[in-house]
Formats: sequence, C-alpha cells, structure tokens
Amino acid sequence: MFQKLLIANRGEIACRVIRTAQQLGIRTVAVYSEADQDGLHVELADEAILIGASPVSESYLDIGRVLQACQSTGADAVHPGYGFLSENPRFVQALEQAGIRFVGPSARAIKTMGDKIASKQLAASAGVSVIPGYDGVVNTAEEAIQRAHEIGYPVMLKASAGGGGKGLRIAEDDRECREGFRRARSEAATSFGDSRIMIEKYIREPRHIEIQVLGDQHGNIVYLNERECSVQRRHQKIIEEAPSPLAERISGMRDKLFAAARLAATAIGYAGAGTVEFMADH
Repeated sequence: MFQKLLIANRGEIACRVIRTAQQLGIRTVAVYSEADQDGLHVELADEAILIGASPVSESYLDIGRVLQACQSTGADAVHPGYGFLSENPRFVQALEQAGIRFVGPSARAIKTMGDKIASKQLAASAGVSVIPGYDGVVNTAEEAIQRAHEIGYPVMLKASAGGGGKGLRIAEDDRECREGFRRARSEAATSFGDSRIMIEKYIREPRHIEIQVLGDQHGNIVYLNERECSVQRRHQKIIEEAPSPLAERISGMRDKLFAAARLAATAIGYAGAGTVEFMADH
C-alpha cells in the first residue's frame, strides 16, 4: 500500500478522495491553482502545494507541474479524480516512469477506451454485442457513402476520438453522408486534434444505458448496477435514472448488460472505476 496520496484535482471530488484516504490512514497532498488557494480540499489535506496560475492549462492540466508536486512532497501515488488528467495516457506513463502509482486504469486501457474504433473492435472481439457498422477508419466521403450503402441508411458519422457530442453527423442519404463526413472530420480535427471518422447504423430513438464497473490490479471486475441516460440534448445526457426504466421492464436485460460490461472490462484489463455504455433500440 502506498503511504502518501496526491489528489490531482480540486473541489468536491478531491474532498471525497481526501476523506476516504485519511480513513484508511493514508496521508494526503492537495494541489491547487492560485484561484483555489482557499478551497476546502486545500484545508482538508495533510499537505497542500501550489502548482500554478488560475488557468487550468497552467496548473491542473500541466503534467510536469503535477509530477513535480509529487516529487517535492514525496507522494508515491496519485488519484486523478475525474476530468483534467484522469483520461490522459501520457500522464499515466509519466507517473510510471517516475515510479509513482496511478490510482486508475493503465495507459493502454485509457488509450484504447478513449478511441471509439479501437474500443469497438475490442468489445466485438470479446463477444460483446456492438452497433452494426464498419469497424475501421473511413478515409474519404466516397468511402463513407460506400459503407453507408453496406450498412443501410440512416447512418451516423462519428469522430473516433473525444466525446461530448462533437464530431457527430447523421446522414439519411448520399448527399447528407458526403456533407456530414466533411463536417464531422473538420470538427473532430479542430476539437480533438484527430480527424479519424467511423461510421455505424444510426438508431433513431435509442435508450442509452450505462453500467458502472470497478476493477482491481488482480483482474477482478465487479459491476454497480445501471443508470439510464436517454434524456439528452445535442447528444449529451441531461438526466440519469437509476434503475433503468427499460431494464426494469424487459426481463433478463439487466443480467445481460452486467455480463457484457464485465466481458468488456475484463478484455481491456480495466482497473479503477469506469463506465461501459450501451445503446438499446426499443
């Protein structure tokens, strides 16, 4: 067990991690920007260290500054919280090279699960049901049209990287597919620095259900039930419902979701807390 934990975050999530670590007898280090010097997480932690100016790019997102904070305080582990560097494989690799443990998934798992094409290929190879589509990169508008004919309209053109509803376009015919590919690729390049586009069948009225999973360093995976996120605006969820009304209604669905989530998490060797997302065509 590590002896001193640095929390590379702020606010409510940092406070929760600090309280839990202290209950376990683990010393804690808070990091803060100039804007957060009076934050509650700074007060709660055993130690606190300034890592930069108010802009997050100069503090919480600066891998070098966070790493330096670990080394100067003697922290032998880092908890990322959520957001900021929590899904950055370069951060995990930098910590590993410095001999500091990352409380979360491996760099490989983060990189794979953050790439829609790679994660879909992994899920399919593990026997998890995936949305019909083409499992490679679509390189041109004409190829997108060809793939759309194979899949059948309507289709969704989707950025392989990132999230938040950016780089998504729905196409009902060849004209929309050609224009959608151009727009999705441009938006993906601008938003994520990655212009790769995938294509799959568009589900008109989908139910979006997520399964929370927890994995340890020994290959054990548990699931913490489901939540439904079908109420969305611009492909971003607004309300989460638990339990899922759809899973409540359809006999056996919940068990199938749990089994599939465990398969996917096991296939990537997931450690830490994560989410496996499913689409249901009701």
